[in-house]
Amino acid sequence: MPSRLRLGVVAAEPSGDRLGSGLVSVLRERVPSLELRGIGGPELSRLGLESACDIHDLSIMGLEDLWRKLPNAVKIRKRLITSFRRDPPDLFLGIDSPDFNLSLERRLRNSGIPVMHLVSPTVWAWRGYRVKKIRRAVDRILVLFPFEKDFYEKRGVPATFVGHPAARETADLSKDGSRKLLDLAPNGKIVSVLPGSRESEIKHLSSIFVGSIRRLAEADRELSFLIPFASARIKQQFLSLVSLEGLTQRVRLIDGQARECLAASDVALLASGTAALEAALVGCPMVVAYRVSALSYRVARALASTKIVSMPNHLMPEPLVPEFLQKAATEENLVPAVQRLLSDADAIEQIRDSLLGIRETLNLDTNDRIAEAILERVRRR
Repeated sequence: MPSRLRLGVVAAEPSGDRLGSGLVSVLRERVPSLELRGIGGPELSRLGLESACDIHDLSIMGLEDLWRKLPNAVKIRKRLITSFRRDPPDLFLGIDSPDFNLSLERRLRNSGIPVMHLVSPTVWAWRGYRVKKIRRAVDRILVLFPFEKDFYEKRGVPATFVGHPAARETADLSKDGSRKLLDLAPNGKIVSVLPGSRESEIKHLSSIFVGSIRRLAEADRELSFLIPFASARIKQQFLSLVSLEGLTQRVRLIDGQARECLAASDVALLASGTAALEAALVGCPMVVAYRVSALSYRVARALASTKIVSMPNHLMPEPLVPEFLQKAATEENLVPAVQRLLSDADAIEQIRDSLLGIRETLNLDTNDRIAEAILERVRRR
């Protein structure tokens, strides 16, 4: 076991920041001296990382974000390459954010720095040509889902299935316990609404989701709503785009605690992404929506090899989660879908059982597996 580890890391999304913080906590227990450098959010900063930039500067979703944020992202990446080449870490770990990380990883690996990447891009769903780029960029990819390991190894990329840390982190969450924690009525009818953790998601979905809340609230006076926010910045953007006038007695805004909100809820309405997996892990039936700009959507569809977007549908024996994408993501479609789940006890039970099967598959000692893979690579070096 090394007594010292110098780890380079880039986690440019809130979900990656959470993954990184769990790993770093385990590494600190194993390695007496752990030095962190790179980019992360509040979770990694709390553990000692002085981030080279705000992660929101690198959070790019859709072509509209690309034009606006790309020049600054390129400058940040160049500074990181220069810094890591001048003073190489023992290993660099890119966490998700493939559009930023893979180019960075390839350059660092070519400079002789061992490189791992945690969280596979959805190359099995779209932009499959990126497998070649991944093969050149990393020594090993650490994947969260079992089917991804087989996918990569068939294509000559060393891969390790590590499970998903959220599966273990949510294993003890229950509906009753979460409602008590959040001071919610034990028998109330609750819908969690999560419009996303990226600025572009909030821009495209906030109004539709609030409009859906209004319709649902008018149709059922017993319904109440939770809206958890990934950060104060996202909350501020959301409130600048929508009005909750007339809903303040029915809607509760919460800082963080998305998993607890989902566990406490009967149904969730959410943007496709990490929230959909977290809903699955706590057994919360959900309706998934997603919107980007028209141009971004056309490009995505042209490069896609599947019509399914939410991870729970990929992990269940058969897709059970309703998905409404782009023009289909309307109040007229979302409201009835949520109401059907609220009123159909048999469907709810079937979906819950299938979702909790996902948690069983993914509930491994994930952070320990990631830490061991990193330390083994450093030892071999």
